[in-house]
Amino acid sequence: MATAQTVQQTKRALISVSDKAGVVDFARELVRAGWEVLSTGGTLSALTAAGVQATSVADVTGFPEIMDGRVKTLHPSIHGGILARRDEANAGAHLVELAQQGIGTIDLVCVNLYPFRETVQSGADHSTVIENIDIGGPAMIRAAAKNHLGVLILVDPTDYSLALQESVTAEDRQRLAAKAFAHTAAYDAAITAYLSVPAELPAQTTLELTRLAGVDLRYGENPHQEGTVYRVGNQTGPVLDAKVLTGKPMSFNNYGDTDAAWALVQEFPQEVAACVCVKHANPCGVALGSSAKEAWERARDADTLSVFGGIVALNRPVDLDTAQAMRGTFLEVLIAPEVSPEALAWFQAKKPDLRVLVAGPARFSGTEYRPLQGGLLAQARDLRTWDDLCPEVVTKRQPSESEWSDLTFAWRVTKHARSNNVVLAKEGRTVGLGAGAVSRIWAAERAVQNAGGSADGSVMASEAFFPYDDVVRLCAGVGVVAVLQPGGAKRDPEVIAAADELGLSMVFTGSRHFRH
Repeated sequence: MATAQTVQQTKRALISVSDKAGVVDFARELVRAGWEVLSTGGTLSALTAAGVQATSVADVTGFPEIMDGRVKTLHPSIHGGILARRDEANAGAHLVELAQQGIGTIDLVCVNLYPFRETVQSGADHSTVIENIDIGGPAMIRAAAKNHLGVLILVDPTDYSLALQESVTAEDRQRLAAKAFAHTAAYDAAITAYLSVPAELPAQTTLELTRLAGVDLRYGENPHQEGTVYRVGNQTGPVLDAKVLTGKPMSFNNYGDTDAAWALVQEFPQEVAACVCVKHANPCGVALGSSAKEAWERARDADTLSVFGGIVALNRPVDLDTAQAMRGTFLEVLIAPEVSPEALAWFQAKKPDLRVLVAGPARFSGTEYRPLQGGLLAQARDLRTWDDLCPEVVTKRQPSESEWSDLTFAWRVTKHARSNNVVLAKEGRTVGLGAGAVSRIWAAERAVQNAGGSADGSVMASEAFFPYDDVVRLCAGVGVVAVLQPGGAKRDPEVIAAADELGLSMVFTGSRHFRH
């Protein structure tokens, strides 16, 4: 009768990896330490080609790989060897069962999965992507992680050296098991994202979050808060994947503010130079110009006080003239599509702490998330552009051509300012901004105060309708000539009547743009 003692005494490792970094040396060290190595497919070929003694899994199962390799490790001789309990209370019965079936234990599983994400990213056709959904790999990983007290599970090449130590602690085994389950969970999340219908808000979803390599935030919004940066799935972002050319490491707040600045500067047509200055996630100066240098100077001069310590985004390459024009203004971050070598050298010499970024590629989903305590809000991104609107003039006076130009400019800004907000603009530049107010009239008062004498001849835009005519009367009193708003309030007739009385043009967009 078979007993537990009749099970093989040699430790066995099963190695089957897509990422073969370091695996040959690792397997060679295992063999040198007296382990028997089992392997499959490409990993087996790599090991034997390097002179490492390894046994084919097919020789263990007595069954060949079938269905183009779809089935090779899904067998009791593999999963029995992994899942047999080794703890004192239950090991006896399980090991006896293995002996009765002629199955040996597997004491180490080294597996990482088919390159599903990379296949998707390469633009491969659907059938190729589906074939890169690993089945046997996750099954072995999960089995070994479940039985981690008796089986060492490795999914990360950086952990290979740990397995070669004479003893591995229970705490190490549990940490490796947690990493293994995270590995398969992230893999399943990537598959879910690929198969899901775009822009769908499903009843259940899984987000794959991977900590950004090489990014070390000192802290979160405040020094007493920890902080880091995660990538969602295979998505990329202009700030997330920006190339940092020079300057101090990015902070938690730098990431958020720079992302806001880049999103707004991308609203403007590429044929015109645009510059956006942001402070605490709100635009504080936005301007167009004939060059990057002129756009910067006009945006800076829109609010020289608030731009101090701000974030600057340009939609044009930064040359030496533009860089030198930033002399005398303290800035935290500059992001642009390109920075000339001469400009970079000047920044490194004159502004060594300024973080200078070249924007990375943007490839992200149509759904955005915001945190709640214990949950997330999800919504479709606000991707509506000016060309998507059907603006309607609702007053007797029509906007002039230059006023139309400024109204469209102000609308792009108001879409990206925090609610409640009011934007005053003139000649392709913001002259007054009131954002993040709890009352629309207070937002208007702040914009008027910010503008001073520059309000005369400006246009005004609001991201939401006016419940009363007070904002129109206030702005008309300082020289505003045209107003743009979504419309839709109960008192729209009173607001329109006030605009007609005061000689203003008013345009309804029919589209609200709250940003909280």
